[in-house]
Amino acid sequence: MPFFRIKEVKIIIKKSKVVFYISIIFTLAIVAWGLLFPGSFEGSANSAFSFINTNFGWFYIITMFSFVVFAIWIAFSRYGKIKLGPDDSKPAYSLISWFAMLFSAGMGIGLVFWGVAEPLNHFVSPLGAIGGTAAAADFAIKKSFFHWGLHPWANYCVLALALAYMQFRKGKPGLISSIFIPLLGEERVKGPIGKLIDILAIFATIAGVATSLGLGTLQINSGLKMLFGVPETDVVRIAIVAIVTVLFMISAVTGLDKGIKFLSNLNISIATILIVATLIIGPTVLIINTFTDGIGAYLGNFLRDSFQLSPFGDNSWYGGWTVFFWAWWIAWAPFVGTFIARISRGRTIKEFVGGVLLAPTLASFIWFAVFGATGINQGLGVATEAIKSTSTAFFVVMQQYPLGSIISFIAVILLGTFFITSADSATFVLGMLSSNGTLNPSTKRKIIWGILQSALALALMLGSMNGLKMLQTASLVAAFPFAFIMIFSMVSLVKILRTEKSPQNPKPHGIDDIPPAAAVSK
Repeated sequence: MPFFRIKEVKIIIKKSKVVFYISIIFTLAIVAWGLLFPGSFEGSANSAFSFINTNFGWFYIITMFSFVVFAIWIAFSRYGKIKLGPDDSKPAYSLISWFAMLFSAGMGIGLVFWGVAEPLNHFVSPLGAIGGTAAAADFAIKKSFFHWGLHPWANYCVLALALAYMQFRKGKPGLISSIFIPLLGEERVKGPIGKLIDILAIFATIAGVATSLGLGTLQINSGLKMLFGVPETDVVRIAIVAIVTVLFMISAVTGLDKGIKFLSNLNISIATILIVATLIIGPTVLIINTFTDGIGAYLGNFLRDSFQLSPFGDNSWYGGWTVFFWAWWIAWAPFVGTFIARISRGRTIKEFVGGVLLAPTLASFIWFAVFGATGINQGLGVATEAIKSTSTAFFVVMQQYPLGSIISFIAVILLGTFFITSADSATFVLGMLSSNGTLNPSTKRKIIWGILQSALALALMLGSMNGLKMLQTASLVAAFPFAFIMIFSMVSLVKILRTEKSPQNPKPHGIDDIPPAAAVSK
């Protein structure tokens, strides 16, 4: 290897270490603030999020809708046939495995956590209706479909598409900052601006995943208590986190093609068993009718719901649900977008958008129809009891049905596998983001991030009653700048796509310093 190539590699390694160490210091500093001065941290985080929620709710609403429009437009534009990689590249994973991995990373444990709890919350306290009525039930399903429908997946799609294109078509590092090469130039992206973007992406990832690990631990513990009488204590929670950490580290170290792929396929299999079993023992006809009517309500009210706020009344419901979810999905975009991009080499833009946008949305609709209708069918009394604790809502409802204990046991297993998949996917992504975007980060770096995120989840869960909630709020505040990053990622992607060869434009123009992927050495 020539001397100048050796020197270039050393510079890249040195810069990746800078991002790695600054990210760890920044994350630990935020968490230390939360643990040592919880009052100050909680007050600051809540004030910041309240300010953003109150003054920029409209911004989240418009931004998320723009992602949906952009994703649909680009799929059917003249760019739809462009591959995410060289023209002769083939997808690295089968359609089923690809879908299983992106779905497990993108929603995973959230569906089990909210699948019963969100519809029942809306059923008990609907907006503009009386709780426990048919109108409340319709509202509950419609809003659950809306919050878990096209918008969150379009949010992931926009960032993942831009990243996959730059990574596999143009041969650039798998970093969020690489998306901005067409706008800022490669030298600026390698500088402080690019490093800041990547550090914020790492913080958003580890904060979101640590929060989910904590919430997942609480729900697994709740399920084990209802099924087997296992006490809800710190010792049990530490044991759950320790066991899951060992399992997801084994999966992450094994790599994408073995551990993560295997577990993702297992997730889909267990989730299918859970849905079919609930469909059989639950109110089958009601579930089917709910699914059918829910899709109609979702499509029929899509535009109104996409822009709906309450400017002349109490806007707290939208701030507490829709805007909160939109901010939460944006907070998860760096992690999920990076992972989806990593597994999508060789697919066309149209195929990518169709897979990321439509298939998971349909799966979410089925999930909320099955478990939402199953919960609502038990009436207002059970619903009110179930939503007293989100982590136990699923199990409270299932206790009302024959063989409900079996369903609950399957759900605990699914929680565990989703838990492991989300964590090992995040560990893989954190390794990438802190190693200059390498497609296969080192085992050492993955182990460091895996241990750190589990330790953070435990520290926040055990060190403060509101620790996980505080970290979640902080990550939502940190995600606010990512809304702008994602908006400009759409601009950047369109700018570089215009340089692609086509029958009407045989010679690319504009960005001459970005070679096609075929010209980049592996």
